[in-house]
Amino acid sequence: MGSTSDKISGKANELAGKAKQAVGDATDNHSLEAKGAAQEAKGHGQQAKGEAKEAVKNVVDKA
Repeated sequence: MGSTSDKISGKANELAGKAKQAVGDATDNHSLEAKGAAQEAKGHGQQAKGEAKEAVKNVVDKA
């Protein structure tokens, strides 16, 4: 998986997680809120992974 696809997947998970948290909050569903927070955190991790891959690629390309 490339850096761009990691960042796209990460953003999608982040947004879906935020949506789940909002629905969970609105319906007082703490389980859904927790799942949303976990999915959002996963998205942050995926985006960081994509950014790290991109940084490594940029260093390698300059060498």
